[in-house]
Amino acid sequence: MEMPAILRAMREPVEAALREVLDQSGAPPDLREAMAWSLLDGGKRLRPLLVLATRRLFPDGLDPMPAACALEMIHTYSLIHDDLPAMDDDDLRRGRPTCHRRFGEAMAILAGDALLTEAFAVLARAYGGTDDATGIAVVREIAEAAGPAGMVGGQVLDLLATGRAISRADLETLHRCKTGALIRAAVRCGALLGRADPRDLAILTRCADRLGLAFQVVDDLLDVTSTAEILGKTPGKDQAQGKTTMVTLLGIEGARHLGEALVRDALADLQPFGPQAESLRAIAALFVERTA
Repeated sequence: MEMPAILRAMREPVEAALREVLDQSGAPPDLREAMAWSLLDGGKRLRPLLVLATRRLFPDGLDPMPAACALEMIHTYSLIHDDLPAMDDDDLRRGRPTCHRRFGEAMAILAGDALLTEAFAVLARAYGGTDDATGIAVVREIAEAAGPAGMVGGQVLDLLATGRAISRADLETLHRCKTGALIRAAVRCGALLGRADPRDLAILTRCADRLGLAFQVVDDLLDVTSTAEILGKTPGKDQAQGKTTMVTLLGIEGARHLGEALVRDALADLQPFGPQAESLRAIAALFVERTA
């Protein structure tokens, strides 16, 4: 699915900001090349777009771009490490050789490490120079989402579940950690940076939780219904590795209906925000209509 114009316009400054972050990182040329290979390879930028779109709901606050870049850098590091032979052992990512296939395992590991640590340097430079508690809250939000109770913990649950059947409740917990945590953090950071009140923050958090699960449900569907040419990565990996997915639990139609229902409920959550939530609604539609 082609990205709507409203989101393409928002994505352009994200791309420029990510390039600037790399240019200012001080990384040796070989390391920068490996970091750029994965960071600047044309991803959808859904997480940074969620930060920017949520921040738009509120009239005042802090600049959301550093948080947007940091989340994309952390997401990219996770993909580099996820593709390694010790993890999912993938050769393709977004239609190109994975980082370790292009630069070797050692450089890929270091590129992921560099992106993760530089993400927090970006956050510290942007939000650490004042007494404003908002910046600290954003740093904490992202750290918790990326760490052992969030994305990394979800990856561990995924590894432990490989090759055995798990319940739907356990699968949803896995998805909310591995995939949903950064999506939740993106929305919450946008709200925190806009100084959202507790009521709005709670509504947006619920919306983000639904979108995070919907994203992974659609991923499960695409793994069994799409091709490498469309996906840009190897399909059929879940079945080959014996992973429980929403498709194995609910079937293709059941999983599709679940993804649509989650996005429908997320859109309902956005009703109180009126026209200001137009870009968020466009992102939510992408979650269920995407083809890669």
